[in-house]
Amino acid sequence: MGSTLKPMSLLPQTLTLLAFSHIVIILSNAETTSDYSTFIFKNCTTNTFTDSTKFHSETLSTFFEELVSKSSQEKFYKTTTGDDNNGISGFFQCRGDLNNNDCYKCITSLPEMLNTFCNKAVSARIQLHGCNVHYEADEFIEERSKFELLHKVCDEKKAVVGEFEEVRDAAFAGVESGVIDGDGYCKENYGLMQVIAQCEGDLGPCDCGECVTAALQIAEEECGTSLSGQVYLDSCFISYGYYPDGIPDKFNHERKGGNNNNGKLVAIVLGGAAALFIGYILFLSLKNLGKKEDDF
Repeated sequence: MGSTLKPMSLLPQTLTLLAFSHIVIILSNAETTSDYSTFIFKNCTTNTFTDSTKFHSETLSTFFEELVSKSSQEKFYKTTTGDDNNGISGFFQCRGDLNNNDCYKCITSLPEMLNTFCNKAVSARIQLHGCNVHYEADEFIEERSKFELLHKVCDEKKAVVGEFEEVRDAAFAGVESGVIDGDGYCKENYGLMQVIAQCEGDLGPCDCGECVTAALQIAEEECGTSLSGQVYLDSCFISYGYYPDGIPDKFNHERKGGNNNNGKLVAIVLGGAAALFIGYILFLSLKNLGKKEDDF
């Protein structure tokens, strides 16, 4: 004997579909945006390409195309594009713990930034949290010290003197040796402090060690007891953070691939809640189905 389902009997199934579609949307947005694209600083020369040097603009465009194409395969790439009259030399570098995909995403954002911040500059450098690019027109290349200070930030918040200095000194010492053993990149956790150091990709071990030592010395002398600091020299950088309540999990458990574990955790939590909710809706559906069968 046939029967017509009442509108109310379709409610649990409808709710199930709506809940599932909303959960899919939530989970697709649960992955938080990585901080590798955070802007740090720019250096743009005051000399600019003129209309008569249009070939430089074309060469610069070719230069960036080459860098972007290599960024999905390499974390450091140095090249010269153009001829003797219109050559442009430069490189890109990604942070040592970024995977190839994140490196590519970081580098692809740089050409537009350079065009915005350093339009037509014959020499420029843009530093993001996860990568940087530097170029110079060959006729404007200047000799620079590997230890030249480009950028420095010291946290206004200060730590209690004593324990902080002991932890800082030990962490700094660890990263000094670690950056040489780690082929130019090192992330060192010591107690409540984390230090990251990286050298330019083609810098030799001895020069890398000296550069990092110089950057750490600047951090020690000029940042003092600041809870965090960043020092960027021409050929290396160091970044440190002191966490009185413990190093956050998103820093402490970050894998070399640079994956965003914080976003994954959010997805897992939401996924668990979603499963419980769907289970509850299905239970109501089955319960409603049982009542209808009893009516027959």
